[in-house]
Amino acid sequence: MTLVLASGSRIRGDLMRNAGLDFEVCPSDVDERAVEAPLLKSGATPEDLALILAEAKANDVSERRAGDLVIGADQVLAFNEQRFTKPDDMEAARRQLLSLSGKTHELISSVVISRDGAAIWRHSSIARLTMRDLSPAFIGHYLANAGDDILSSVGGYQLESLGVQLFKRIDGDYFTILGLPMLPLLDQLRALQVIES
Repeated sequence: MTLVLASGSRIRGDLMRNAGLDFEVCPSDVDERAVEAPLLKSGATPEDLALILAEAKANDVSERRAGDLVIGADQVLAFNEQRFTKPDDMEAARRQLLSLSGKTHELISSVVISRDGAAIWRHSSIARLTMRDLSPAFIGHYLANAGDDILSSVGGYQLESLGVQLFKRIDGDYFTILGLPMLPLLDQLRALQVIES
């Protein structure tokens, strides 16, 4: 049995490697927007979206990896009944940051373990982040210095680097903010006897 990460996310891979896990990377082919479109029409909550997308990714890869344990993850940013996705370009990132400036939003990170095309464990964690009041000039300066890497982050920031300068308060787990709730995941991997307890 092999442990497989169904994500090409550099941060998720780094978190797992840093925790000493031995795993392979096999990104999912799931079209996230196609999966979430009917869910959004039906009024699914942000937590529902994150969990369903994480499960879809894990199941997609585990159907091709018989007997292996596949980890799928997804993250949703919820703010004032809106759902933010990764910005398409720097202008979209600028608009997102202006919207979030001085306000509190939630990051919902879900993780699922699947085997043979079916989920065997699911977990979601929520972090609440409050941005400080950001001037348009500061946002422009931030985007110029952070570069295109922020386009791979929901909300247009990366807390593990320059993005930390955007915030005045954070309530929640660091790993949840980075998109992979590591402590519950490690607990479950111990319960499944994948890693030593």
